[in-house]
Amino acid sequence: MKRILILLAIVALAVPFAAASDNGADAVVGLWKTEPNPNGYAIVKITHDGKTFNGRIVWLEKPLYGPTEPRPGKPRVDLHNPNPTLRNRPIMGLEMLKGFVYKGRNLWKKGTIYDPNVGKTYKCKMWLEGNDTLKVRGYIGFSFLGRNATWHRVAALPPEPTPPPSTQAPASPKLP
Repeated sequence: MKRILILLAIVALAVPFAAASDNGADAVVGLWKTEPNPNGYAIVKITHDGKTFNGRIVWLEKPLYGPTEPRPGKPRVDLHNPNPTLRNRPIMGLEMLKGFVYKGRNLWKKGTIYDPNVGKTYKCKMWLEGNDTLKVRGYIGFSFLGRNATWHRVAALPPEPTPPPSTQAPASPKLP
């Protein structure tokens, strides 16, 4: 009898800790700042549609091409997409994460991530480390053939970035 009471006490103490470690499926919903790359960083808004979770780029640190890049001063587009018909679609608003399913214990799997910097789609899983850190692992085939990125939750979108300086000379004033 004493052993049963001790076992029940251990289970009663362990259950709240197990439940506290899982923040629930919607814990990933919100705004996430990606790691920076040569094009700056992005903010991705993760939402859910039924049981699947998707993420769309809603803010870019460098939304326009710089003076030495292709298309100077114009909005960034999906130039590296393997499908030529998609190369003119804007990066802003691009769905980057697709089809994630919550598996419990702060883990989302069976999704894909699209990297517009190289025009490739990878299998992907993601998991929360705390409330405000999201680990994203894109991979080919098996998850050990990939890389991790760390994204951080943001409460709101930053102000719009200032555009890069123009490469053109200022227009001459018109003379009467």
